[in-house]
Amino acid sequence: MAIVVLVFWLFTAGAGFYLLVTSNLGRARPAADAPAATASAAEPATVSVAATAAQTASPAPPPSKREVRRAARDRFDPPSLTAAKSAPVVPGLRSLLEFAHPAFAIVGLGFWLGFTFVHDRALGWIGFGLVTATACLGLTWFTANTRAAGKHGSPDGEPAPSFSARLVMLHGGAAAVTLVLAALAALVLGR
Repeated sequence: MAIVVLVFWLFTAGAGFYLLVTSNLGRARPAADAPAATASAAEPATVSVAATAAQTASPAPPPSKREVRRAARDRFDPPSLTAAKSAPVVPGLRSLLEFAHPAFAIVGLGFWLGFTFVHDRALGWIGFGLVTATACLGLTWFTANTRAAGKHGSPDGEPAPSFSARLVMLHGGAAAVTLVLAALAALVLGR
């Protein structure tokens, strides 16, 4: 059973690696554009929503009462507060997840390999904990990328990465099977 989990884990890692290679992550962050995007985000928003809607070339729906009240309230905000409101909650979250998700998976794979050879219960539960943490990091990364794609880029100027939906489903499905089988194997074989 531990060997089956190991094979699924390797398949999941291969699908994830192929997913990274075929995505636009290598082309997603132009280094020269980052300071310009940061500078434009720090400028205060002094134009009201109604004036912004009137300036657009295409006919836009009129702003709601809530948007007008918010614009009137926010026009006196200092530039630092305006920049803080438009900044992401965790500034380097996507970059951190791009590193942590594969790193946890590789370390967990090492612990699971040790469990496969030795059948030590501690190694199995550490491997299961790491595959669980890897799955949580992967879901968080997927959510952050989905939100960035919905906004057509993130507030810090990074364009949203694009992944093949079929590969994401394959990688996520294999990860779910790996997680369930790792829990069963750690329970059954660790005795």
